[in-house]
Amino acid sequence: MLFVIIIGFMIASLVVSTRLKNKFKKYSQIPLSSGLSGREIAELMLADNGLHDVQVTSVQGQLTDHYNPANKTVNLSQDVYHGRSAAAAAVAAHECGHAVQHANAYSFLEFRSAMVPIQNVSAKIINIVFMMMFFGAFLLPQVIPFNLAILVIIACYGVFTLFAFITLPVEFDASKRALAWIQNRNIVNSGEHDMAKDALNTAAQTYVIAALSSLATLLYWVMIFLSGSRD
Repeated sequence: MLFVIIIGFMIASLVVSTRLKNKFKKYSQIPLSSGLSGREIAELMLADNGLHDVQVTSVQGQLTDHYNPANKTVNLSQDVYHGRSAAAAAVAAHECGHAVQHANAYSFLEFRSAMVPIQNVSAKIINIVFMMMFFGAFLLPQVIPFNLAILVIIACYGVFTLFAFITLPVEFDASKRALAWIQNRNIVNSGEHDMAKDALNTAAQTYVIAALSSLATLLYWVMIFLSGSRD
């Protein structure tokens, strides 16, 4: 049953991801009343928050927008960087919301940033364990007992799940800051604000599904361990 739930989350993730791309495409075709580009909106929001040491750059790809706290850059995909639409405004302001979080030492963002190295190490460890399982069960016991291997997998997925759930308040808060700012600064009119909110809410759904999917996978491996322990 749990495996079926995991498959369900994978399908739901694909559906929401497709919806997000379609909405971004739809809202990108509607010109913004203020006429500002994503780059201009980002620079304006950063300036309004006194963040003069954060740079706005353009990166390749679609929906590859992100804030990098390591070098203090708001990285916008070309469609957002040059775009003059509600979708571009929403994404640009959202990423600047992360920059504001960083400047204000937002606790959840700091916690997530601290977890990044742990998550990276966990990913490498779990890949090694899965590779040993893939090449044959005969290889695994020679290196590590099966139950211990499952515990390692559980520990790694525990890290992934915690990271996924910590990401939720970080993303929700960034969207809240973005929507409030673009409205108060008259970047968007009421109709454009609704479009921006819809786009960001759909994006948030991808993080919720990812967190729940990670939790379901964690429970799946816990059940395998408990089942093996009873044998």
